[in-house]
Amino acid sequence: MHRSWLEKIGHALYHGEPRNREELLETMRDASRRGLLDNDALAMIEGVLQVAEMQVRDIMIPRSQMVVVERDADPRSYLPVIIESAHSRFPVIGESRDEIVGILLAKDLLAWLAQGDDEAAFDIREALRPASFIPESKRLNVLLKEFRASRNHMAIVVDEYGGVAGLVTIEDVLEQIVGEIEDEHDIDNDTYIIQYGPHRHTVKALTPIDEFNDYFGSTFGSDEFDTIGGLVMRGFGHMPKRGETVVLDKFQFKVLRADNRRIHLLQVSRLDTDPAQVGESPAGGH
Repeated sequence: MHRSWLEKIGHALYHGEPRNREELLETMRDASRRGLLDNDALAMIEGVLQVAEMQVRDIMIPRSQMVVVERDADPRSYLPVIIESAHSRFPVIGESRDEIVGILLAKDLLAWLAQGDDEAAFDIREALRPASFIPESKRLNVLLKEFRASRNHMAIVVDEYGGVAGLVTIEDVLEQIVGEIEDEHDIDNDTYIIQYGPHRHTVKALTPIDEFNDYFGSTFGSDEFDTIGGLVMRGFGHMPKRGETVVLDKFQFKVLRADNRRIHLLQVSRLDTDPAQVGESPAGGH
């Protein structure tokens, strides 16, 4: 009879009870080597154990990279921001970025847009959802339980003084367990670069530098690094987190996906505005 991977784990543990976390991990890895556990299941188990030790500050989007909406602004002024970012939820600020008055769901703007009436007023105060505030030190496993219980998908992170430090979503937490979750920024396996704005592209970190240069007309050297991710990593000088940006030559690189070991996905924006220098079609991959 076919056994589930949970039953296989129990069988592996039965033959030698681990005494600490490292021994438990080694038991799981040994079970994987012996075919009792597949690689995906092992990666998820490791992710679960890692989440139990991580804090919100380890994965949050920093305050400087938050895409926010001003409560008192005309909806027409922030509508392009909502469309361009392609997010579904936005913190709404009052008189300063430290005054988060609620969360705006992009779908709540749909009814207003559907009216097609420039005179129709959109009252953002009526559309606001309550914001959830959490400390930077909160454990991710605790946060995940709270997300599930409250059905919230976003929380505002505050520092020890009560100031806004950043934000975190349920997707950010789940990706620590199951790996990257595809979203609007993701690219097909056979593509390295995709354009989604006049001067904005999503680029895989594994894109060869020569191919990046061919597409954008840039002149980055490939003697030291083979991929654009390696070049960007050197530009940061450290392992960047999601949301961090760096400027190299005439390009701004924003990290869309990264883990503790490497960068996965980048948003690339040209700082010059000559459309003739920007590629018009995605580059092919391997």
